[in-house]
Amino acid sequence: MSGAERAAEIVAAARALVGVPFRLHGRGMGGLDCVGVAALALGCEAPCAYGLRSGDVARAETGLRAAGMRPVVDETAGGTGGGAGDLALVRPGPLQLHLMIGTGDGFVHAHAGLGRVVETPGPSPWPVIGWWRGA
Repeated sequence: MSGAERAAEIVAAARALVGVPFRLHGRGMGGLDCVGVAALALGCEAPCAYGLRSGDVARAETGLRAAGMRPVVDETAGGTGGGAGDLALVRPGPLQLHLMIGTGDGFVHAHAGLGRVVETPGPSPWPVIGWWRGA
């Protein structure tokens, strides 16, 4: 499977989750958090030993690597960058980290405030710490 085909598969899997209720540590159609969305869309295992508030980027990156993810580096842009099917690690607040699946023109993510998985158009509303891709 080509990289573009895999990216399209991940985006389709993420979009199929739009509307699922938000639930901390949720891992199924009855409820999902951002880690659950990422795990289902990417087809990987997800940890449950974390809190809603944590600013520990190193711990998050260790978990991403353990799930078979690797940092995305866009050599043509001279830095990091991601796209459709890639996972964005973002910082919505000082003590909070969040995962979102890039769609190419926005993101799919579990929105705690709205209480469900949503698709958000445009650039990330929060600072992007890094982009990750399945190995």
